[in-house]
Amino acid sequence: MNKIRFNVVTFPGSNCDHDGFHIARTRGHEADFVWHKDTSLKNPDVVILPGGFSYGDYLRAGALAKLSPIIKEVIKFAEKGGLVIGICNGFQILTESGLLPGALMMNENLKFICQHQYIHTETNRTPFTTNIPVGTVLDIPIAHKEGNYYIDDDGLKRLQDNDQIVFRYCNEDGKIDREFNPNGAVYNIAGICNIKGNVLGMMPHPERSAEDVVISSDGSKIFESIELYLNQL
Repeated sequence: MNKIRFNVVTFPGSNCDHDGFHIARTRGHEADFVWHKDTSLKNPDVVILPGGFSYGDYLRAGALAKLSPIIKEVIKFAEKGGLVIGICNGFQILTESGLLPGALMMNENLKFICQHQYIHTETNRTPFTTNIPVGTVLDIPIAHKEGNYYIDDDGLKRLQDNDQIVFRYCNEDGKIDREFNPNGAVYNIAGICNIKGNVLGMMPHPERSAEDVVISSDGSKIFESIELYLNQL
């Protein structure tokens, strides 16, 4: 397997950047941190926008981070087909910057939620799920206060028509119901991609569930898919 080059962007308030860096290195790949004020990436195959509280989540989560100089380069990278995964706060940054549609609002119960969560795989057409059969249930933790994904009815239909819904909240058996929706997200959405499929935003944290030493290693399936995709190019 060829080594993959990961760039992990760090913002003031990021707290999962080292998690992403660690998993990339643990899996035998190259990883570099990129500071939010940098004006160039470091020749990556994959860019990770990590979880945390960029700029203290002032105004809205991700609203200030989208103005960072490095985001212009991330957008250019994505538009050329580069792989970008935004996790939790990274998902919020992707919607604020326009790389993904919709918005992340305050959780329905207005509380911070930190728990293990089951999600249902809706599509395997993306580089991030190419090795995950549709219908696979993953146990991946969540930790957020603004994870309530919203998009209007027309936008939701476009997501459905274009096969852009990647993960939905469910129970252990894969049943999708509002009862198993932790934050009130429309249509139980936990993760979406852009039309091309090379940009993924998800609230659950695969980098926190990708090793055997933790309760679930299901997040490793997402990194395995990235490896399979890039090594087939």
